[in-house]
Amino acid sequence: MAEMYDKLKTIELRKKHVGPSCKVFFSHDPIKIVRAKGQYMYDENGERYLDCINNVAHVGHSHPDVVRAGAKQMELLNTNSRFLHDNLVQYAQRLQATLPDKLSVCYFVNSGSEANDLALRLAWQYTGHKDIITLDHAYHGHVSSLIAISPYKFHQLGEAEQDSGVMW
Repeated sequence: MAEMYDKLKTIELRKKHVGPSCKVFFSHDPIKIVRAKGQYMYDENGERYLDCINNVAHVGHSHPDVVRAGAKQMELLNTNSRFLHDNLVQYAQRLQATLPDKLSVCYFVNSGSEANDLALRLAWQYTGHKDIITLDHAYHGHVSSLIAISPYKFHQLGEAEQDSGVMW
């Protein structure tokens, strides 16, 4: 197991080694999460937080079925989708069976940023238009195409951002 730093050391190392565009929540007193289980995350003092932010925890953190399935797959093969493997097409087939017939093709991506960028490109291709409606304070991802359409801006710092609780 990796060495566990106190919160101030973690903050110091983050400022030194992690790019400033990778924000932390609550810059005045960031929460240092050290573990998670189910719908909860825990800080270095054992304080429990209901996780309403992470978008990868749909079934909860450390769900035993997901952990087992991930470990089983990584023991067999851990590669990208550009190689042929039955698991990929079987998953696409099972997923498509739950959708209307017109939705018969799957695009697998690695993140919400990639998914949103692909959705934007598909919409532009389909409609032939580049008009976008977005909500104030919306966040769509960290790729250039999404930052360009979002009120969230990569290199800008304004009063609203300073007061939002997000470290810029």
